Amino acid sequence: MSDPSTTTTREYLKPPVSEVGVLGWLRSNLFNSWFNSLLTVMVMMVLWQLIPPVVNWAFIDSVWNSPAEACRDIDGACWSVIPQNINFIFFGFFPEGQQWRPGLAMVLLIGLVVYSKNRNHWKKSLGVYWLINLVVMGTLMYGGVFGMPVVETDQWSGLPLTFMLALFGMVAAYPIGVLLALGRQSRLPAIKTLCVVYIEMIRGVPLISLLFMSSVMFPLFLPEGVTIDKVLRAQVAIILFTAAYIAEVVRGGLQAMERGQFEAADSLGLNYNQTMRLIILPQALKIVIPPTVGILLSAFKDTSLVVIIALYDVLKTTKVTLSNPKWTGYSTEAYIFLAILYFICCYSMSSYSRKLEKELHTGR
Repeated sequence: MSDPSTTTTREYLKPPVSEVGVLGWLRSNLFNSWFNSLLTVMVMMVLWQLIPPVVNWAFIDSVWNSPAEACRDIDGACWSVIPQNINFIFFGFFPEGQQWRPGLAMVLLIGLVVYSKNRNHWKKSLGVYWLINLVVMGTLMYGGVFGMPVVETDQWSGLPLTFMLALFGMVAAYPIGVLLALGRQSRLPAIKTLCVVYIEMIRGVPLISLLFMSSVMFPLFLPEGVTIDKVLRAQVAIILFTAAYIAEVVRGGLQAMERGQFEAADSLGLNYNQTMRLIILPQALKIVIPPTVGILLSAFKDTSLVVIIALYDVLKTTKVTLSNPKWTGYSTEAYIFLAILYFICCYSMSSYSRKLEKELHTGR
């Protein structure tokens, strides 16, 4: 039998203070060797030199909502460039007094995205909701009904245009990419060849060239008097470009499937469609969530390239704002605002992908 006094002594023994808590973390992560200790001290010295001036410039000596003239006599940041021009940055050339329409369209789109995040809503009705939302957004943006004046697509600009091109582009490109990946794995030579040629041709050229072709070259092949909207052409180019990259990622997931999965499906008497829909695709798509999200994030940021075909996304409307002589010289503040905006959108997508990957993890 153990000595009661020894047991009591052991219960009161605690690890050294330097091994637990904040001190323990610092010692094990930042000062666990002489080299890491030296690097830590050097980084702290650099941060000590950088952080105070940045804080003074961004917060202490800055102005937040004042006329442009008030920014001339300060040493800090002129954040006023954002609130003073927020309507144009967000809505561009959309007519004043009608900007509630793209604002409402943007709210509907974001609301549908949030609704779609719940896996319990992944039903056939969700596709109907997206189709209805597309019609409603188009009606709000274009007008011509319910007393809303017509606004041509040349005036669609700013954040609503960025969200429309990015989100609808990603939603449409994903199923097309999956179909292309299945086609490339097909045993039918004609289908496989067509998919391979399409994927390799699209991946072999930059998005700028596709946008240029859709805006300048494609109309030359249309019959006289036939025109296709410029925004729609840009949307199609983004969809086709993104789908080709998604197809290759999904193909990698399909090739990662073990042969036993197919044999198990055959033993159950499942046909090709049932095998892919019930067994192979759910596992393959789960595997390729991280690279797929990377492609979708790139597609979201690449919407800024539509400026080459005279479409004014949120980046271009910000540049136009900075071309105003009153606000010339405050590009740093404007681009920091845009960087934060893009970061929020991209981080939200990345965070949701990690959550989805965790939910679908089966412990394998």
